[in-house]
Amino acid sequence: MAWLYLFVAGVFETAWAIGLKYSAGFTKFGASVFTVVAFGVSLYLLALALRTLPIGTGYAVWTGIGTVGAAILGIFLFNESREISRILCILLIVAGIIA
Repeated sequence: MAWLYLFVAGVFETAWAIGLKYSAGFTKFGASVFTVVAFGVSLYLLALALRTLPIGTGYAVWTGIGTVGAAILGIFLFNESREISRILCILLIVAGIIA
């Protein structure tokens, strides 16, 4: 169950990172509320996962999911760079999480 908590926590980390962009520095109320709630859910689920998972593993996977998720969504939602070097770096992060 800890791995499921950790995966969902990572998805919510991606959500709050994207929410930060939409909140425009917390100047847009709806996006700001979404961001804060997603952040809270993410941390709560991470805490549940870390009851049984090692902190190094849990934190690395959590941040990795958030980093990769935010980078991929940034490409599609905000037309961020699709350069091959950026894609390769994202793949290296995934490889590091798997290893």
